[in-house]
Amino acid sequence: MRADMRANLFSLRARLAPLLALQLLTLLFALSLSSAWAAVPNERAQPAYAEEQTMLQIEADSHQREPGLMSSASGRVHMDRHFLGQYGASEGNVIVQRGGNTWRVLRNGPIASIAGTILIVVPLLIILFYKTIGPAREEPQSGRKLQRFTRWERQVHWATAISFILLAISGLILTFGKKILLPWMGHNFYSWVAYILKYVHNFIGPLFVLCSIVMFFTFVRRNFYNRTDWQWVKEGGGLISHKHVPAGYFNAGEKSWFWFGVTLLGLVMSITGLVLNFVNFGQTRYVLQVANYLHIIGATLYVAAAMGHIYIGTWGTPGAYEAMRHGTVDENWAKAHHGLWYDDVKAGVPGTPGGAVPGNAPGGARTPPPSPRPGPAH
Repeated sequence: MRADMRANLFSLRARLAPLLALQLLTLLFALSLSSAWAAVPNERAQPAYAEEQTMLQIEADSHQREPGLMSSASGRVHMDRHFLGQYGASEGNVIVQRGGNTWRVLRNGPIASIAGTILIVVPLLIILFYKTIGPAREEPQSGRKLQRFTRWERQVHWATAISFILLAISGLILTFGKKILLPWMGHNFYSWVAYILKYVHNFIGPLFVLCSIVMFFTFVRRNFYNRTDWQWVKEGGGLISHKHVPAGYFNAGEKSWFWFGVTLLGLVMSITGLVLNFVNFGQTRYVLQVANYLHIIGATLYVAAAMGHIYIGTWGTPGAYEAMRHGTVDENWAKAHHGLWYDDVKAGVPGTPGGAVPGNAPGGARTPPPSPRPGPAH
């Protein structure tokens, strides 16, 4: 039965692979269009305001080539092509920016569509994986505990995770709420929801940046790759075979999440988020529009990767949640999932994080804590 289920999964993956590849190519194609990097060409423009008709006519009468993304003049100094109103250093008197229509069409069109598709497909694939392959093998309890994470490490992790979840929920509603929530909420109620979530997103964002920085320096020393990680990668971490592949304190999958998720995508989200959040440092509308593109793309990839991280840290690996919830793991779990770290702990290798929890007795029984000495009555 399990062999049939695996065969069905491989068949489904083979069918989904072209679809995901097509979506990626569609995104790359959309970003390669001239409308993505400069002004909307006159013959294909869809003006959103009556004032843009005048600007389109100016573009039609001009023979000068429109500056592209890499040009310092793009979207900033061509008053007659990009702006209706007096252009100044702060753009405070700009009535209409010509590139705003380009941003609106691209953001609400291909970028939003591809992002929404990814965020629907990824959880469906996770559910499919859980139903067909199943979680990792659950190890019997020995009754002896090892300290895996300190209280500080867990506090940093949960502060980062909670702020990320609040940003993800508020960002998704602000991005897709007009299409999904507004029709049944109505304009009045949805306007209050969007108003509150906008401020939640704006105020939690800097907190997430701070938590990400602290998290990086808290865990970076344990996330450098070594030779044993390649063996873990070659065997796919044993996710499908349910074979326990030897790993150190963190395996290659956890290290990859740290470097490409927490660090790289966290850096993209932090920089673009701060650019969008604090608009009083001279950045132009054009810079804000590019930052918005990158923010949405980065957020989509971050949320999708976080779904996989959450699955593996909970239902996908029984016993893993206990480590971040209570800071301890059973010895049998440590031996099965992080055997190299377990061996170092048992051998007393200097500098090895974690160790036996005080109070563990031979055979799995825990010695009771000493009774407190009586003190003076109050």
